[in-house]
Amino acid sequence: MGRTLDSDRVHLTKVLKAAAEHRGTSLVEIYQNCPIFNDGAFQLIKDRDEGKARLAHLVDGEQIKVGEDHVVVRNGSGMKVVPASDADEADIVVHDATAADPSQAFALSRLDDGTMAHVPMGIFRNVDRPTYDDQVRAQVEGVRASAGGPASDDDLQALLHGQDTWTVNG
Repeated sequence: MGRTLDSDRVHLTKVLKAAAEHRGTSLVEIYQNCPIFNDGAFQLIKDRDEGKARLAHLVDGEQIKVGEDHVVVRNGSGMKVVPASDADEADIVVHDATAADPSQAFALSRLDDGTMAHVPMGIFRNVDRPTYDDQVRAQVEGVRASAGGPASDDDLQALLHGQDTWTVNG
């Protein structure tokens, strides 16, 4: 799961590439201007100077900073943004996109509100787990291996001419 801004081509490319390379489902939220329905909705974070102070770039393995002088710290079960000078080093959140527990990614997604004061951008979560189709393929291979290999034409004929039959009444 990631979030990016349409006007930041480098970041947009990085996030979309990570989504395409992820095995399984990926969701990317792209903040994009629409002149009909939300013209200028993201102007605060698109402005170079104003945007720098509001964006929290999520970089795996690094402390989460908002602008140049604020950081994200733990606040009970959630998170909040405080001036870096007021933060206890032990409370500063280090981003871990590969964490099995989704609670950090969820808390980061809730960090912002309608004022766009602190907008996390980047890859929130990137966990490698078996996909459904991988698990089905493994299950089929397991059955084939226990049966001694793939089914033959003789196996199909035996199945079709076997004693297990159904009668369907209309």
